[in-house]
Order: sequence, then C-alpha cells, then structure tokens
Amino acid sequence: MSQRKMLQFSTGALLLLLPWFGGLVLGEISDNFSQCLNFFYNETPPSGIPAAGYQPICQRYKNQYHFASLYHRQHRAPLYSAYILSPADGKRPNNIWKYEPQLAFSRASPEMKSFDGNSPVDQNVIESQAVLEDYKNSGYTKGHLNPSMHQKTMADREATFTLTNIVPQQAGSNSGPWNGLEREVLGKFKAYCNGSMYVITGALPYITERWINNRVSAPEYMWSAYCCPSYSSNLPMSMKKFFPTYAAVGRNDRNSSQEIVPVNVKARASVRGYEVRRMSLETLEDILAQRLGMPISLFHGQCQ
Repeated sequence: MSQRKMLQFSTGALLLLLPWFGGLVLGEISDNFSQCLNFFYNETPPSGIPAAGYQPICQRYKNQYHFASLYHRQHRAPLYSAYILSPADGKRPNNIWKYEPQLAFSRASPEMKSFDGNSPVDQNVIESQAVLEDYKNSGYTKGHLNPSMHQKTMADREATFTLTNIVPQQAGSNSGPWNGLEREVLGKFKAYCNGSMYVITGALPYITERWINNRVSAPEYMWSAYCCPSYSSNLPMSMKKFFPTYAAVGRNDRNSSQEIVPVNVKARASVRGYEVRRMSLETLEDILAQRLGMPISLFHGQCQ
C-alpha cells in the first residue's frame, strides 16, 4: 500500500475512533443523532441540553433504527427517549431485556443485545450502564419512556425493552395514571392526527439525587410531550388546546411536594400520589428549565 493510501486510511480510522467526552462513535452511539434524526420533528433534537455527560443513542435492533434516546452516563438512565407514535399491530412482546454493547466496548456490535441469563454480565457492561440486577428488590419497576404500545411492529415493540429506554418507576405510576396518559395520547393520535406524532418522554431527577442499588438514578417525576403538526381541521372545541402540542408531568413519589403536580385526595388509594398533570408544552419546558437548569426547547419552532 502506498504511503498516501496508508495516510488516508489512518486518518479515516482516526476520525472513526475519536472519543466524545469519553464516549463512542461507532454504529448508533455517536456525538449526535445523525443516524436517527427522523424521530425528531423537523429532524431537530431538543436544544439547550449541554453535551457533557450525555450520550446520544440511535436505538438499533434487527438492523434497523427504532427510536432515539439521550442517555446520562452517570445516572445510568436516559434523560429522554424520542419516537414517532405508531399504534401497535399486535400484543406486547415477552420481556426479553437488552443492553447497549457500545456503551461498554467501542468496537462492539451496533445492535442492542439481550442479557444472557445463563452467564454473568461483563464487568464493563455493569460499569457503563444499568443492568437487571440493579432493579431486583429495588422497590421500583422498569418504566418505559418509549412504551411498547406506541410502536407498530413486533420488532419495534421488542426494541423498547432495552434498559437504555428504562427508568426506575413506581408500580403505582407505571400501571396507573402514567399508563392512562400513554393510552390517552394514543387515542388522541388515532382520533385527530392526520400525519406523524412526534413524542419525547423523559425523567426528572430529584434535586438531591436518589439511587437504586447505589448506581441508577431514580426520577421524582416522569414527563412527556407530543408534537402533531398536521391534525384535523374540525377539532371539537374541547380538543383545541391539545394541538399541535401538549404535555404532562407525572408523580413518581407519593411523598413529593405538590408544587409541580398536586395530589388528588379523592383518588383510589392504590394510585393516590401518582397523579399526572396535563399542561401546555411551554409550561413543561419552564418546569424542565427550572429543575434541570437548562433552557430546553423540545420541538423545533414549537411544532409550528
């Protein structure tokens, strides 16, 4: 090989291996969402979030990208997952949980990989991300940010069962009011959206961090927002406030203050303290800005 060709090859290889804040740049792990911008409105991810500490992941499974997540390395949990809502065409898949190999090994496969229940988890995987052992006897369920019911094909739904799309969520929230919100958003999409609905769902940590297994950050609140730029021109008056954008914040701690989300004292005991407050996109962004210290804009041009 000529010196010139060797130089070209070496330079190209170096560019592929350049680190990003200690991160990785192969496959779906990179310093941006360039391989999966289609999951964001106007192909524009949320703005105002500093890059340091966060890892963009284009969630790849069975040789396809299915959604995008912004993963917080220290928290071992996603800040958010972004996806295009598409109603499920079948049942919820079996809970075959997966992890992201490239968070642990820079040259690993770009595909998410299933945990092998018959062999111990590699220590590099354990150090780089949440593992199933973190959730055992934690008092929390595995809470999807991108729920399988919002994904059309079986492969789409199976792809949501990666721990890089999961946060610790109280059962009363996960199977209660938050599940109700996910079904409500699905219903609004079916009834009134004429095109794509872009959804971003995330977690809001405690001001003073709380952890499960001293490793994974547990959120105090869940939050979600959608953007439906093309919707019915004959919206009922009661539905107009829900388009083109709307948002919500849900409690993930019964003992949290009521400043962000009030408690409904008339709610059933099993779900009381896990209420979900519906709100405008602007109100959600104000809450995120105050709690996270970031001037976040979730949808380009406010979905206009």
